[in-house]
This record gives sequence, C-alpha cells and structure tokens, in this order.
Amino acid sequence: MPTITAVDVIDVRFPTSVTQDGSDAMNADADYSAAYVIIRTDAPGVAGYGFTFTIGRGNDVCVLASRLRAATLVGLRVEAVVGDLGGTYRMLKSDSQLRWLGPDKGVEHLALAAVMNAVWDLAARLKGLPLWQFLASMSPPELVDTMDLTYLSDALTREDAIEILQSMGPSRDARLEHLSENGYPCYTTSAGWLGYADDRLRRLCREAVEAGYRDIKIKVGANHEDDVRRLTIVRDVIGPEINLMIDANQVWDVPEAIEKVRDLARFAPRWIEEPTSPDDVLGHAQIRRAVAPVAVATGEHGMNRVLFKQFFQADAIDVCQLDSARLASINEILPVYLMAHRFGVPVCPHAGGVGLCELVQHLSVFDYIAISGSLEGRVTEYVDHLHEHFEDPCIVDRGAYVVPRAPGYSAKMLDESVARFTYPDGEYWRELVGPAYATG
Repeated sequence: MPTITAVDVIDVRFPTSVTQDGSDAMNADADYSAAYVIIRTDAPGVAGYGFTFTIGRGNDVCVLASRLRAATLVGLRVEAVVGDLGGTYRMLKSDSQLRWLGPDKGVEHLALAAVMNAVWDLAARLKGLPLWQFLASMSPPELVDTMDLTYLSDALTREDAIEILQSMGPSRDARLEHLSENGYPCYTTSAGWLGYADDRLRRLCREAVEAGYRDIKIKVGANHEDDVRRLTIVRDVIGPEINLMIDANQVWDVPEAIEKVRDLARFAPRWIEEPTSPDDVLGHAQIRRAVAPVAVATGEHGMNRVLFKQFFQADAIDVCQLDSARLASINEILPVYLMAHRFGVPVCPHAGGVGLCELVQHLSVFDYIAISGSLEGRVTEYVDHLHEHFEDPCIVDRGAYVVPRAPGYSAKMLDESVARFTYPDGEYWRELVGPAYATG
C-alpha cells in the first residue's frame, strides 16, 4: 500500500462576479473559489481530491489553514489513513492549538472539511466506487464508527444511528432502482441571482421551466420593492404550479424578516431561506411560527453538527440545508442527516457554489437509499456554473440529478482549469487581476 508523500492545497478562484453569477443580498460580487486539496502518494494514479468553498478574498486564509490541517498526513501509509476514517478525522481534529481558533467553526473547520473531503475521495477511489456507493458498502456499525457524535447524545446516540441504518437496509435496492430510472429531484438557483436584469430573469425562468424544473429559487432581500417586482415577473413566467423558493441570505433582523415574508407570501413561496442570522436558533423558531405556512429553511452557514441539533430540538426550521464543504466532511455530515431523520426534517442540501453540486449529489443519493428512504419534501440545489472544470461533472436531466457512477467524490478539477484559475499566478489572474484583489 502506498504512502502519502505530499498534500498540495491550491487557491483556485473563478471570476463569477463579472457576470453576477452568485450575487445575492449579502454577497454582491462573489468570485466562486476553492481551497483545493490534492493528496499525493508514491503510487501512480493513487490520489485524493477535495475542497472547501469560499467566494474570493480570504480563500488564501483557508488554503493556509488547510495546509496546517493536512501536514499530519504526510508520511503516513494510505492504508492506515483510509482504513480508519473515523480515526483519521479525530487525529486531524486533535490539534488543540488549531482547535482554539474554532472550535468546530470558522476557517479551521472549513480546512478540516477540505482535507477530509479529499481523504474520503481517496478512500472511495481506492475501492473503485462512487462515494455514495462506498458509504453504502459499509456495515452500519462500521459507518457509524466514522461519525463525530460528540455533544449529540441528547439527540442521537450510536445505537440510534445504527438502528436507523439497519432498518433501511432491506429496501435499499428498490430505492436505488428508482433513482437510477428517475434521478434525484433538484431545484435551480441559476435563474434568480440578484444581480440579473429583469429581461435575463424572465428568460432564465422560462428556460428553467422548459428544461423540466418544478422548483425555482429567487434571491431577495436587498430592496423590497425590487423583490416584489422580480417575484411578479417570476410568477408570471412560471405560473402557479411551479414551486417558488425565496432566499434572503441572512440580511434581515427577526421582526423585519417576519414583516417581509408575510408580504411576499402573496407569491406563494415554498420556503424562505436564511431569513436572519444563521446562528440564531430562537430567531428562526420565532420566524417559523409567524410566517407559516411558508416554510423556513437554513443551513448553508450552519457551522457544525451542534448548531443543527439545536435547530431540530427547538423546532426552528422546516428544511435543513447543510453544506458539504462547511461541515467537516462525511464524518460530521452523516450525523446531521441522521438527526434530521429522527426529527422529521427533510434535508435539501445547499449547492450554490463551485463544486458543491458535484459533492451533494452523493449525499442526496445516500440519504434516500440509506437514511430517510423518502423523497417527500426533498429537492437538492443545482446551479449551472463551472461544472466544465471538473473531471466528473454532475449531470442534471429534466430537473433531476443523474446518479453518479465514477469512482470518488466527484471533486477532481481538470488540471488545465486549476492552472488557469490559480490565484494570483494563473493565466487568467495574471492578465486580468483587478484592483479589488490588490491585497489578495
């Protein structure tokens, strides 16, 4: 079995701010970026790939933190690293000086996500399986042993997790057959970025409906009159039968959120996403009670499993939107899925960023076949940006993710894309770097 010889972490940034892709009420000039991790070994063709997601400046901080996290892996036997994925996670997490910067939150947690995403990708590649199938190949006790269940015993015990996974085993094949035939349903955010002109909004909504999407999300929150005008356009284009979701990206205080959502309820939104601070559990609970039947969704900025536990225990959200690159990889993501199942909250993962769609397709497939066993109320985000930079890009057909079949976590970027968009020395940034990036 080979040895890990190096872990490269690369600052990759794509200039999405130029076209206003990714623009919302909180983030007007997003440049979708990744702290991109490559685990290298002394065996030809044996490597692992992962990343965490940011939107531009500060990505270099995540890169540095990821390098610090990954340094411990260099020199280890690959067999030892992938043979005990829970132990590897705990080892990387055990640096008490790095943990002081969190713990379990902020840049140090993003770095743990990036590195462990690459470790899980490496493990699945070595087995020749897509990540979702690699997870499904593990016995319930073996899989639960990889999970971080610390601070969760009042909501989820090891025994609870094993029981859930075991109960879903006998019917897995039927659900996988359903996904293989129909795909996993998704919604598009690509039609409704806040910086898009009305004509573009109208055209993209029409194209989304024609492409088979039954769920479309629109950004709101910068200006209420603009929100009303834009949502009027959207409903006029998509009609009453298509599900409409709205996303405020955290910009409102609790009373303001209640006021604004009650007024926008005339457009029959399925949910309001991130109506207030992503850490405000009780604020979300208050909003949820006040704006029903509009559902409340949040989670893309959910910093760790403990915060999600509190959201569930407080009946604060209707929809859980965990992020595959903010939680600390599979080790922390699966406990959130299991808690959501216990509390009856559907998980609709966030995927509005470079590479996130590639990752969450695996999570959604595994959730359906092995945890929730249900598609009711579940729809996974999709944005149609930057997939061309990945070796195994996700595929969406008629508003549904096609089940991924290539080995790994679908996280490997094309070498030429990495070379062109590495910041600040890649070809694109050498030629076109602007004053906004003068300080990195």
